[in-house]
Amino acid sequence: MPTAPRKFLILSASAGTGHLRAADAIAGACRARPEIAEVQNVDALSYTNKLFRDFYSKLYIQLVENAPTFLGWWYETSDEPWKTDRMRFMLDRLNTGRLIKMIRRFEPDVAICTHFLPSEIISHLNATGDIRTRLAIVVTDFDMHAMWLSRSFHHYFVALEETKVHLTMLGLPADRITVSGIPVDPAFARPCDRAALRASFGLRPDLPVLLVSAGALGVGPADHVVRVLNHLQTPAQIIVICGRNEETRARVVSQLQKRPAPPHLSYTVLGYTDQMADWMGVADLLISKPGGLTTAEALARGLPMVVFSPIPGQEERNSDHLLEKGVAIKCNEVTTMAYKIDRLLGDPERLGAMSRAALALARPDAADRIVDTLLATSDLDAFTVGADARETMAEAARKR
Repeated sequence: MPTAPRKFLILSASAGTGHLRAADAIAGACRARPEIAEVQNVDALSYTNKLFRDFYSKLYIQLVENAPTFLGWWYETSDEPWKTDRMRFMLDRLNTGRLIKMIRRFEPDVAICTHFLPSEIISHLNATGDIRTRLAIVVTDFDMHAMWLSRSFHHYFVALEETKVHLTMLGLPADRITVSGIPVDPAFARPCDRAALRASFGLRPDLPVLLVSAGALGVGPADHVVRVLNHLQTPAQIIVICGRNEETRARVVSQLQKRPAPPHLSYTVLGYTDQMADWMGVADLLISKPGGLTTAEALARGLPMVVFSPIPGQEERNSDHLLEKGVAIKCNEVTTMAYKIDRLLGDPERLGAMSRAALALARPDAADRIVDTLLATSDLDAFTVGADARETMAEAARKR
């Protein structure tokens, strides 16, 4: 009988916060298993030089804010199997020496990656014999971009059955792909007493609660959203969470000072909060960009979404899935947001159907399923994608 894996290494990257939150959820599930002796949860970028770290984290945020069209173009252009993997691997290898040393010292039995940067490093170390570990790759959006493809791996965990079909059509074995969902903190699935929570937050029990989220980093036009929401005809309580970006919070406050809310609307403006599960628990509607983790958390709460300004690329694809499943409405123009929300709040039957659709799509036990699967398949050898298979995959996925 093979020996059960005892040491788990979880690797993420702080390019945005979603990869880190997914890693935290998996780490929590690992630590709840007595058969796992040691767990390390590491931001891979913390083991790289400052220039490379800033390139990965800050450049992405700057592109989101200032050049989203370019970001979308790059996403689509590079979404072809193996098109950019050698270039990215050379760049990674030049800047991740400390990370590689840490991995070698820890000698994990299982390495779980919630970002494609560390998965490439682990794949290479396995292929060269520098380490011997099982590589699990956890995709943190609904669709899977080609950058997540690894030349050698043990298991993929994806959000949707459709994503698994895509990978099997490319040629990856179905038994190496598990539809787990995106890992979230268990708090988002715990039952909550909405009336008691509303009372604790000073909210009225008889008015709808709209939750506006700018994400943990506070990226997005939250002040523009507030300006438009002032045109709502339906009485409502509006919570605006601005994340760690104090400039975003200041802009929202300034907007409300310049144009005070009408009497039938009330606002609460917050910065970063560690009570997001509770705020989602009291809300009737989430107004947000459709990031992978934010979306998975909302689904676990059965919370319908109003999608606006999705980042071109992965968030646009997330949005497509939410609309197809009946979980969200989308505002192509922020100017129509109040109109569309008024119509939705005036149709409780539709709002209820959207909440049920969210719960049907949710997979709040994703972290547990990932860990249980890896514990149950400890004897798997790596699956290697050879040169001929890579060419076949590239041809199958090529956009014409």
